This record gives sequence, C-alpha cells and structure tokens, in this order.
Amino acid sequence: MKSLDNYFKLTEQKTNVKTEVIAGITTFLTMAYIIFVNPSILSEAGMDYGAVFVATCLAAAIGCFVMGLWANYPIAQAPGMGLNAFFTYGVVLGMGYTWEAALGAVFFSGLTFFLLSIFKIREWIINSIPLSLRLGIAAGIGLFLAMIALKNAGIVVANPATFVALGDLSEPAPLYALLGFFVITALAYLRVTGAVMIGIIGVTVLAMVLGHNQYGGIMSMPPSIAPTFMAMDLVGALDVAMLSVIFAFLFVDLFDTSGTLVGVAHRGKLLDEDGKLPRIGRAMMADSTASMAGAALGTSTTTSYIESTAGIVSGGRTGLTAVVVGVLFLISLFFAPLAGSIPAYATAGALLYVAVLMAGSLAHANWEDPTDAAPVLIAALAMPLTFSIAEGIALGFISYVAIKTLSGRFEDLNPAVVVLALLFAAKFLFLG
Repeated sequence: MKSLDNYFKLTEQKTNVKTEVIAGITTFLTMAYIIFVNPSILSEAGMDYGAVFVATCLAAAIGCFVMGLWANYPIAQAPGMGLNAFFTYGVVLGMGYTWEAALGAVFFSGLTFFLLSIFKIREWIINSIPLSLRLGIAAGIGLFLAMIALKNAGIVVANPATFVALGDLSEPAPLYALLGFFVITALAYLRVTGAVMIGIIGVTVLAMVLGHNQYGGIMSMPPSIAPTFMAMDLVGALDVAMLSVIFAFLFVDLFDTSGTLVGVAHRGKLLDEDGKLPRIGRAMMADSTASMAGAALGTSTTTSYIESTAGIVSGGRTGLTAVVVGVLFLISLFFAPLAGSIPAYATAGALLYVAVLMAGSLAHANWEDPTDAAPVLIAALAMPLTFSIAEGIALGFISYVAIKTLSGRFEDLNPAVVVLALLFAAKFLFLG
C-alpha cells in the first residue's frame, strides 16, 4: 500500500486506496455502456462485432492505464461517442470508404494529436477557435447522435416527399428504444450510478422475457481480435478527400479531450493557482496514444470521458482511479456473450440520452449576437442533416468567417480560422 501511496501521491492528494478503488468502480459503471454501444455501431460498417468488442475493451484499458500511470489523473478513456457514429455512418456508409481506411484516418489523427502535444501547439489551436464554433460543433454531434438513435430504432424513417417521417410506433423496436430513453433519463435525474448501463440491460432483459430478443449467455472466453487487428489501411487514409475526415477526427478529439480534462479537473480541484491543469501535456499524449493503439486494434477514436466526474465526486483524485477502470475493462473481455445479446434498440435509448447531454451546449451560445448565433446553428444543424460531422465543421467555419467579414467584425477573426475556412471552401468547390 505504501508503494501505491508513493507512486500516486495518495496522501498528498488527501485520498487513500479504498477511496480510489470505489471511485474507479463508480466511473466504470457510468461509462461501461460503451462496451455494448461501440461494437453495435462499428459492426454496421462491416467490422466483426466480437473483434470490435475486444478492441473497445483493450483500447479503453490502454488509455486508462497510460492516463493513470503516466499522467496520474483520475480520468478514464474509451472509444468516444459521436466519433464512432461518424466513423460508421459518415466515413464508411456515407462517403464510401472502407472501414480499414477509416481506421487509418483514426491512426493519423491520433498521430497528429500526439505531435501537437509534443510541440505544444495544441494551446494555440484551442485558443484560436472561437467559443461559438466549439459550442455549435458539440451540439451538432449531439443532434447527429440523436438522428442515428431515432433512425436505428425505427422512430424516424425515410420518406421520398419529406426526407424523414415518423415510423410505426406500434412496433417493438421503437417502443423499447423510447422506454430505455425514458428510464435512463429518469435514473440520471435521480443520480443513480450506472443509469445508462441499467437502461440498456433492463430493456434487453425485458425484450428477452417478452420473446423479442434471444439470450446469448453472459460469460465466455474473449472473441478473436484477428479480424480487425492491424487491419488499418494507412495508404487509403492518405487519399486527398480523406484529409477532411482526419481533420474532423482530430478536431473533435482535441476539443473534446481538452474540455473534459479541464472540466473534470475543475470538479476535482486539481487545477493549479493559475487555473491551469498541471501535466496537461501528458494527459493529451495519453489520449492520442490510446487513439493510435485503438486504431491498430480495430476501433474508432479513443478519448477522455466526462463520466470520469462520477469518480471524482466519489473521491477519486489520482491516477489509481483510472487504473481501476482499466482493470475493469480488461475483466469485461469475458462478457462478450452479454454484449452480443444487446439489440440495437436497447442502445438507441442510450444514444438519445447522450445526445441530450451534448446538445446542452446550445444553452451557452450568445443568441443576442446573430454573427455568433448563426454559425452555431449552421454547424449544429448541418451535422445531422448532412449525416456528417466533417461537413458540419466545414460549414460552421465557412459561415463564421463569411458572416463576420460581411458584418465588419474583423476583430473576431484570426489567421487560423480564416485559413481553415478557405481550405474548407476550396474543398467544396474543387473536390465536391
């Protein structure tokens, strides 16, 4: 115990092993839904479900171990929501790229993130992007997830006249999805630990009891990871049109990670006297390393989870919390049959709830200033309507620069934003 105290500086952070273990278990329970949701989403891209399940658990464990053992922060990592949906529905099914090339794009985005962290360019990029665009992008990803959830559950369906229409709500799938969403939301309001996972498993069990889902077992040896291990296509990812995809993966991960790190650290009083996060470079490199490892294993971008706040509230203050989460993800490898029994409509409710959380960033936008509000709305709406995070980001940047320029608000512009807007415009004009 003394060695753990010395390594993680438990006494210095006014915590102990028992508290850190409880915090790790709490964090894991709030984010364990990803081991069910991620394989469900990525398998629609043609990837092997069992292999993705293993890759998800391993990538999460690697991210947690690096964050805990090297950066010494109680922040857990796993494949990120939103980016996994963009991987499947945007890059593979939408743009027509192979999932192998999409994994290559994830790897290059992680590598770029790693280099930006080493050369300390990340702060300049983060500070260069206006808050309004960050809010619009976060909300857009939420709306994108909501559209996917509603589509997968059959709550909204295609319509040749109106593009989308209400599905048949008398069918089991929409009813189960809505029930799951209602239960998860209510449990979250009541501050029940593991609300999302309880909702997913509860709907799955109910569907089994009523004969709408098959029982596949609970535990077994882990499936083979061979179908996805080192299957990434690095050459295919270097296609010119894939640059916007790599940028989208990088951009979202960069801001998602930085926002999560600062938010969680603030909640745990881990910021220094200047309000900055010590060892942020290590934390960023832990994130990027996990993304590269995840791509090699066979999963989409790995990122820091805001659910880590649950562990912070339970007393977690050091990297031992993250290490405990990593160990629990490794144990989860033996629950593949349970994950395989989860139907799409059971995870749809979870997706819809995560969408609610992400769309909440719209509340912080400056709606009194139309030059700020308009780009926020364009970025947010473009993602679900174009079914692409990358296109939403691009249209957000272009609209921000165009509106600010025409309004004479040149002081709100900076070189980074202008250059990115011009590059996005050139892509639309010359590459389609």
